[in-house]
Amino acid sequence: MSAGRNAAGPPRSIPVIVITLLCAASMLVFGVWAFFAPVSFIEYVNYAPYNEHLTHDAGAFQIGIGFGLLAALLWNDALGAALIGFVAGSGLHTWSHFTDRHLGGHGSDVPLLGATTLLGIVALVLVMRRRSA
Repeated sequence: MSAGRNAAGPPRSIPVIVITLLCAASMLVFGVWAFFAPVSFIEYVNYAPYNEHLTHDAGAFQIGIGFGLLAALLWNDALGAALIGFVAGSGLHTWSHFTDRHLGGHGSDVPLLGATTLLGIVALVLVMRRRSA
């Protein structure tokens, strides 16, 4: 696979690749920061009032967007790339609800969010099987 080509896809221009990588890096850096160091992140962005759980959630979704962008560069399947982003974001969102359950929410949050993540994984596996067939 050449630098400007994705699997089974048309060539991509260097500017598109570079811009997409910068966007993915931005989402991943700020998402990881918000998810794993929410107090530091909120102090930096200066948004009050601080809400640990919502900051975790925002980080989870930013990480999912970053993974989706990277997947889109590597895989010429929009649905597959979107599902990779969804599974990453939804999986971390589920984890956020699990680790933050002492902060509030509902007892059904983790099982329902986990089930949704699993459905995304099933769909991703089906997309991958279709592609390899």
